[in-house]
Amino acid sequence: MPTPLPRTPDTAPASAPASSLARLAPAAGRLTIGLELPLDNDWGVERGRADRAAGRPFGVPDLTAHTRLARLADRLGFAALWLRDVPLYDPVAFGDAGSVFETFTHLGHLAAVTENAVLATGAIVLPLREPLLVAKAAATVDVLSGGRMLLGLASGDRPVEYPLFRRDFEGRGTAFREGVETLRAAWRPGPLHLPGVGLGADRQLEVLPRPVAPAGIPIAVAGGAQQTPEWIAEHADASLNYPRELGALRLRARQWHELTGGKPYLTPMVLSLQEDAGAPPQPIRLGLSTGREALIEHLGQMAELGVAHVSFNLRPNDRPVDDLLQELAEYVLPHFPSVTAAPALDTPAGAR
Repeated sequence: MPTPLPRTPDTAPASAPASSLARLAPAAGRLTIGLELPLDNDWGVERGRADRAAGRPFGVPDLTAHTRLARLADRLGFAALWLRDVPLYDPVAFGDAGSVFETFTHLGHLAAVTENAVLATGAIVLPLREPLLVAKAAATVDVLSGGRMLLGLASGDRPVEYPLFRRDFEGRGTAFREGVETLRAAWRPGPLHLPGVGLGADRQLEVLPRPVAPAGIPIAVAGGAQQTPEWIAEHADASLNYPRELGALRLRARQWHELTGGKPYLTPMVLSLQEDAGAPPQPIRLGLSTGREALIEHLGQMAELGVAHVSFNLRPNDRPVDDLLQELAEYVLPHFPSVTAAPALDTPAGAR
């Protein structure tokens, strides 16, 4: 396959840089494409055989090329790079080490080695962390990256982690709500005001640095997070929801847009991209095995249903990751281009 020239993302005239969410969701009916890190194919059949032969554990990716591949993805025009938050590798119950590197440390590195891609979390397990430290870490990445931070948050689904962090698993829903309130307060201009813990604005405490946008960092809530749909619609700027077949996706996206008036709907997708461009789509767990022609059609249908952004997880592939990125950039991204600017910064929910 010929190597495509690096793509220049679409640029819209603007008086201010686009927020991270505006980059991912530039207009109704338009879809952008990102990538879930690590950029590895350690779930592939052939790679799995090689790992077993060498005694390497399943689910632990090869990170030797992580910087080069992140730069390549950014240069080729992928709209976002997504990181998961997996504090502890659990080979017994889950068998997946996630992105491996500590999330905010990794985001800081990505801020230094990329220029255009949104840096997103899918998602930080907020009840396991101190919200004020999350606010500071996310704002640091936002400033270092020039406003490219998108904070995806979750309540967590691994009960074993909670007692190890001295957190209450059953109370994670309440902790999540309180954590989101703290994040918004920390990013709001002026002194920190947290009446729930007795901190008044007169004390003049602040969390620095301030995010690039005065409105703060956009928040996407992953799944249900132990909250009602109405609470998420009011307090989140976007929904980050699990992939579904098109019929179920239509219902879920419609419900979200009716509740919110059209806030962005984002979804991850496991992708096994076949070498045969015309290979028909076959469902796999949390995604598709398909050739690029059917993939383009499928993504177009997702856009029509109201999906604003899809992030690809490439780990089931046996093909070299470089080849996958090049093929997607040459044939798929032109149908779903990213942007680097928008008319105005959007206003995150709860910051008004």
